[in-house]
Amino acid sequence: MTTRSVPVPDGLDGLRLDQAVSRLFGLSRSAAAALVEAGDALVDGVPRPKADKVSAGSWLEVTLPAPPSAVEVVPQAVPGLRVVYADDDIVVVDKPVGVAAHPSPGWTGPTVIGGLAAIGHRISTSGAAERQGVVHRLDVGTTGVMAVAKSEHAYTVLKRAFKEREVDKQYHALVQGHLDPLRGTVDAPIDRHPHHDYRWAVVSGGKPSVTHYDTLEAFPSASLVDVRLETGRTHQIRVHFSAMRHPCVGDLTYGADPTLAARLGLSRQWLHARALSFLHPRTGKKFGSSATTLMTWRTRCTHSVTPPDPPRSRADKTVEGELHRAHWRPASPVGQPVVAAAGTHDVAAGTGTPADAGVDRRRAALDHGRPAHRGVGGRPG
Repeated sequence: MTTRSVPVPDGLDGLRLDQAVSRLFGLSRSAAAALVEAGDALVDGVPRPKADKVSAGSWLEVTLPAPPSAVEVVPQAVPGLRVVYADDDIVVVDKPVGVAAHPSPGWTGPTVIGGLAAIGHRISTSGAAERQGVVHRLDVGTTGVMAVAKSEHAYTVLKRAFKEREVDKQYHALVQGHLDPLRGTVDAPIDRHPHHDYRWAVVSGGKPSVTHYDTLEAFPSASLVDVRLETGRTHQIRVHFSAMRHPCVGDLTYGADPTLAARLGLSRQWLHARALSFLHPRTGKKFGSSATTLMTWRTRCTHSVTPPDPPRSRADKTVEGELHRAHWRPASPVGQPVVAAAGTHDVAAGTGTPADAGVDRRRAALDHGRPAHRGVGGRPG
């Protein structure tokens, strides 16, 4: 057990006690609430209810539980885990669905680190014990290319490169409905969801988060989009598209339509890390690697004819001044993203001129009920 005392900063003045504890000590809302209810969080030496508001300058004294023991990395063969590239400094894999990047408390399934250990790859010892060599992560339900550091030098260089946004990250995502504009940039801050553990949301005061997207192909009920990240926040793609009312198909955590997901045979978000490029930590030369996109849903999606309604959740309140049907409101966002059409400086949501007329042709094809195609490497049209 560890006891820590900190003053309430001006930025948290008027916040609920459990929210303040969560923010100041990096705890989930449920963990913070449990500490307050157990009497392990005092305000100026006095226990308070979790809903009490804190004042700037007050002292919070919190008794924190002992941190959990480090999770051991156990070598375990991972079916479907494919090594795309390997040398003395890095190993790049094509991660299958259902595999975590590294061990963590509560996770008993396969991991990339365990899979690499099972086939004899020596991984960097830098980083937390269970995350050694991990310089970036993919969600369990996300497939595709992932790089791991093998040498200590590579770990240091790549961690800095990811932090300084010097890594190009390309994804393919299948999202509900049709984006307008078809090509654009989402600039919306992301932080932990204020009401749900293990979820993130667009919130004012969150960390700057920028996502660029371009529609590759449109289907009657969904769109295949190319996504490039400027930042790398947890669940960034999932949160940004959910905030635009176009969640990744199958992503029930962020409001996807379960009926459409079932129709396409998806039990997780369809999100694929298509390519990754950076300066090689040893040679300094441009290095790139990619993973094939497997679209098992394509035939079903082409014949899906009913566009899903926007994701909804039960509530009896107005949102942004509008009452959405009886007792329903859009499931997210907590805040509103800013969407700018590519090729413009207009940041009003849904406005601006597409970068070229090819986008207009794709929209015309979509309006006439035909799939609109675009080669990944070519121009729109």
